[in-house]
Amino acid sequence: MADGTDITVDIERRKAIVSYGRRNVPDGEFYFTPNHLKTVGTIFYDWPTVYGGCEFQGIRLTFKEGKIVEATAEKGAGISGKILNTDEGARYLGEFGIGTNYGITKPSKNILFDEKIGGSVHLAVGAAYEQPGKQSANHWDMVKNLNNDGEIYLDDKLVQKNGEWVF
Repeated sequence: MADGTDITVDIERRKAIVSYGRRNVPDGEFYFTPNHLKTVGTIFYDWPTVYGGCEFQGIRLTFKEGKIVEATAEKGAGISGKILNTDEGARYLGEFGIGTNYGITKPSKNILFDEKIGGSVHLAVGAAYEQPGKQSANHWDMVKNLNNDGEIYLDDKLVQKNGEWVF
């Protein structure tokens, strides 16, 4: 992507959890607990997010062997380091999700809505829902817009381009 995003998340042998209006309303996402030791690359979050009462914008995370080795933010940079240093699990990926609710079209800084925006992905650092042995006091979701210039590949096959499914 033009913003430098190029990230690989390992979801091999991981079960997708589909949210369809029973737990987390509004709904419209599916997510995985990835192998937290195999995330590699960089992601830039163009949409703002709020965590712990602080607003962040322009977050860029770089992963190596699953761990965040570099983190910057255009807004909220100082606190992001504090959050990522809360505990050992805070620098590892806990969730990889894909938003499927095309009725939500723009971010509101409310993560329960934003993570469901159709054509977006969200990665949460910190705690995982279904991953024994990896814990953290944090679970920080950040949302990336793929609607204008994004692609998702599964096993090297293009499955989503510019927020639209292509299979």
